[in-house]
This record gives sequence, C-alpha cells and structure tokens, in this order.
Amino acid sequence: MKTLKNYSFLLITIVSLITSCKENKTEVIQTPEPAFTKEGTLTITKSTDNSTALTLDIEIAETDYETQTGLMERTSMKDKQGMLFIFPDSRVHSFYMKNTKIALDIIYIDENLRIASFQENAKPLDETGLTSKVPVKYVLEINAGLSEKHLLEVGDKIDFTRL
Repeated sequence: MKTLKNYSFLLITIVSLITSCKENKTEVIQTPEPAFTKEGTLTITKSTDNSTALTLDIEIAETDYETQTGLMERTSMKDKQGMLFIFPDSRVHSFYMKNTKIALDIIYIDENLRIASFQENAKPLDETGLTSKVPVKYVLEINAGLSEKHLLEVGDKIDFTRL
C-alpha cells in the first residue's frame, strides 16, 4: 500500500511539472532600433573635375563589434547619412546583408581614399557575400541608388573628418 502511495505521489508530481512547463511561455524581448549617431562628415569628390559629388554625416565603425553589426536592425537611414567602416589593414573585404533591413550601396575604398569598387543595391537580409574584389581599407554604406544618383565612379576621392 505504501508503494502505491509513493507511485501515486510521483505520478502527480510528474503531471504537475509537465503542466507547469507547458504554461511557461517564452517572452520575446524587443530591443530598440539603433539610433544614428553622427561621428563625422564625409565628402566624395569627382575625380574628373574635383567637384563635390556628395557630402554625408557618418557613423564610424572600426571595432570588431561595430564592423560586425554595421547597419543591422535599422529600418531606415536618411539620404545624407552613411556608415564608414575603417579596417586596420588593406585587403579584400566581404560584406553581407544579414539582419540589414534596408537596401544599400556598398562602396569599397582603397588605402589612398579612392573608390575602388561598388556593390550597388545590395538586397536587405541577403546573406550572399559581397566582396570588394580588390584590397580596400575602408567601406562606405549608403542608401541604395545614391551611387547612381550622384554619378559616383571608381577613382572618385573620399575625404572624412571625425567629430
């Protein structure tokens, strides 16, 4: 009889645990969208006539964390804003659009601050690698279509100042 009571108690305990586990729901915590923080100004000058093609307020990404997250989770960016990635060395760099919700033009810039190559209209959330094809030290991300709108070309000069 004592064994039957023990089994009954054990069965009730197990059923109680299963029921309480089913009632626990996973809570999704929403983190706020990262806000744009102006950390400098960047100007692109045409190589053909030294005219200013575009001036932007920029955020600067240079730590490992900043370069890995970039513009992830952002839902918009103003046309006069961009993010400049600064790497410690000049080499072929590859970017992807994981968790990036806005279409971007990715501008690869060599160590002499000249546009070396482009990846225009990078698709949001696409994890395909987008390489610079040549060694670069800097990468500028701007809203998709701005490279074409401002007629940016390989060889155009970049100049930036930090705040």
